[in-house]
Amino acid sequence: MSSFFFSTPVDIDIVLEDTDDRQTIDVKLDKNRKEKVPLYLDGESVKGAVTVRPKDGRRLEHTGIKVQFIGVIEMFFDRGNHYEFLSLGQELAAPGQLQHPQTFPFNFKNVEKQYESYNGINVKLRYFVKVTVSRRMADVVREKDLWVYSYRIPPETNASIKMDVGIEDCLHIEFEYSKSKYHLKDVIVGETIPIRLFLGGFDLTPTFREVNKKYSVRYYLSLVLIDEDARRYFKQSEIVLFRQAPEDAQHLAIDAPTVGGKMPIHETPVPA
Repeated sequence: MSSFFFSTPVDIDIVLEDTDDRQTIDVKLDKNRKEKVPLYLDGESVKGAVTVRPKDGRRLEHTGIKVQFIGVIEMFFDRGNHYEFLSLGQELAAPGQLQHPQTFPFNFKNVEKQYESYNGINVKLRYFVKVTVSRRMADVVREKDLWVYSYRIPPETNASIKMDVGIEDCLHIEFEYSKSKYHLKDVIVGETIPIRLFLGGFDLTPTFREVNKKYSVRYYLSLVLIDEDARRYFKQSEIVLFRQAPEDAQHLAIDAPTVGGKMPIHETPVPA
């Protein structure tokens, strides 16, 4: 009996256009589950269709149906607070009644997606399509996630990293890396002591700086020198990671970030 009262009176299906031809990303939901979501780029339109289907042929009274495209930052350590940085909306239906399935197309044209999607331990940045069927008793809401990549132009200047670690008047070792900025499939090469660290084997994101003034993601190379008495000496230096565009998408790339600087972002205001 309780399931009858808590079940929703309507099914909502959200179908994004061109999903069969679009690249998908495996997004980790928890330790054992992943979900495939479609990949979009900054400036691409987000379009598709919403089908609203009353259950059991019953008549559904509603006070309006709308679709939204939302970008939000979820801060797990900040009492689970959410911060919307993008919100676009379209009305699909005025208040009325539905007794049979009805499909509504939607199109958010050339949407600015100024941040890349991110799924971390403490914070998540997500984009999703949200459909709301408003009712006097309780709204019915469905969401469908998508993933966003931001491609960067390889930097024209890319200085090497030099570090030294040792014991005063006893031992001195110098380390040198060939450059300080790397794309996500790059290889970190050590010149003085031969080192090869293949970044493609790690689940990495680009470097993010002050994303919507809420969070940053930074990467460091850490060197540890262990002497014969098992004493450890540490040295670390920041590196910058960026997502390099594939050959067929070079025109979509923007300037890569700099060490210690801010990630380039668009100056166009985010739609309210």
